[in-house]
Amino acid sequence: MPGFFFSQNNMTELNGKEDCKLAEGKVHKKKQKAFGADLKNYLKSMVPHIESGIKTYNSRNVMPSADEVIQWSQSLEKLLASQSGQGVFREFLKSEFSEENIEFWLACEDYKKTKSDHLHGKAERIYEEFVQSDAIKQINIDYQMREATAKRAQDPTHTSFDEAQKTVYIIMERDSYPRFLKSKSYLNLLNKLQTNTSK
Repeated sequence: MPGFFFSQNNMTELNGKEDCKLAEGKVHKKKQKAFGADLKNYLKSMVPHIESGIKTYNSRNVMPSADEVIQWSQSLEKLLASQSGQGVFREFLKSEFSEENIEFWLACEDYKKTKSDHLHGKAERIYEEFVQSDAIKQINIDYQMREATAKRAQDPTHTSFDEAQKTVYIIMERDSYPRFLKSKSYLNLLNKLQTNTSK
């Protein structure tokens, strides 16, 4: 049976192919590891942990009192009047993929306090971030309101976003807020604070 002879060039070529396969295998394993880590991080972010929620909104190390947390259940207005309440509610909205609502509402509140000479820049930023049809954090308002808000933002006054803000507030009040009050994040926090108070 005739033997197979490989020239030195062919051997180098074969070794090169083997090296490529080994390298590809290593890259593939790295990609699998990276994908696994990304998936793990994604899943972690999807599970709302009350402890991390408390740390997120509680940057000043001021734990809300049980009374304050009970007041949040009286109205959305009382919830949003509290710094801690805003933080906990924002965490809840993140878990529902609708945090743009509170972010827009807070941006509008800040906008109303803006000095007149800074209105134009802030109006443009709010419009681009939340209102325009391809905005990254687009709020849920109808076409007519989007157009009317766009016109008002071009010649801004302190009330340019009032109508849109009112609409978003009503959406939160009717939709997200009742679910928030029944959520584990709210009930666990309330329970934890009431337990600490009774000790």
